[in-house]
Amino acid sequence: MRFLPTDEQLAFVRSLDALLAAADAPAAARAWAGGDHAPGRELWSRIAGAGVFALAVPEAYEGVGPLPVELALAFVELGRHAVPGPLVETVAGAVLVAALDEPVLGKRLLPGVASGGLPVSLHVPGAGPYALDADAADHLLVVDDDRDEGAVLRLAAGHGPVRASGDPVRRLAVPGAGGEVVAAGPAVAAAARRAACWARLATAAQALGVGLALLARTVEYVGQRTQFGAPIGSFQAVKHRLADTLIALEFARPLVHGAALTLAAADVAAAKTAAGEAAYAAARTALQLHGAVGYTDELDLSLWLRKARPLRDAWGTPAQCRAAVLEGSSAADA
Repeated sequence: MRFLPTDEQLAFVRSLDALLAAADAPAAARAWAGGDHAPGRELWSRIAGAGVFALAVPEAYEGVGPLPVELALAFVELGRHAVPGPLVETVAGAVLVAALDEPVLGKRLLPGVASGGLPVSLHVPGAGPYALDADAADHLLVVDDDRDEGAVLRLAAGHGPVRASGDPVRRLAVPGAGGEVVAAGPAVAAAARRAACWARLATAAQALGVGLALLARTVEYVGQRTQFGAPIGSFQAVKHRLADTLIALEFARPLVHGAALTLAAADVAAAKTAAGEAAYAAARTALQLHGAVGYTDELDLSLWLRKARPLRDAWGTPAQCRAAVLEGSSAADA
């Protein structure tokens, strides 16, 4: 059995990597952290032109999806290049709307998502109190539990004040009350669960990309920094630390790919746990081996360092994901 990306998928990844490298995504991320969304929106347009958001949108709504494997590969690159914005939430919001099979709502929202002109933030029950980048999104989709209907989907009427985050690029706000109700009933709850699964998968892939970027930058740095007349990368203890980081990331990679193939809740949760923990370990390694310079905001490394822990916990903490894995294993044994 050949469990590797196809030549077409690898070509897509290479083209996306080249696009993002030329676009100076770190500069867009720094502007985003300061509340200037213009460079980030321009970058989104380029990413959309490469077809990334269309991967989550059905063909009936001007997309090419759903293609979760290609989406996971793309999100690894988005994480490697520190692309800002509610990337995961926009994709998950598209999945939610498509799953409802409401043509009017789909035509209203999904073509804009596919084209990159309609960033979306999303809040569902159990995802914590905040919505990501609600101030930059054109729509804030909110799913509320409802005793009579089961669940209600609304376009929120605004949001609360933007709050500080451990990662300045990840801007958090409480969704506002009220707004336009666009769907209600048990189908909304089912669609929200599907969207949350895609969000967890995309976050796992993004975390994997962050970890790979941290490792690459750390390997480059330890080859340049010298102590006792030799690069610190030649020291055995440093080599061991980097090897452990690489092994954790490479063990997470096939879990992310496998989860994209199956979209089973337990598989996605396992991938999220492995990728999130590996990225966080890569951040700790990067910070330790860079020394004091690793704490500075001026160094682009900080963009990835500050993402690792929030991504580890977003759309399912390690404890929540491990519980989902155990629940899936118990169901399979029953």
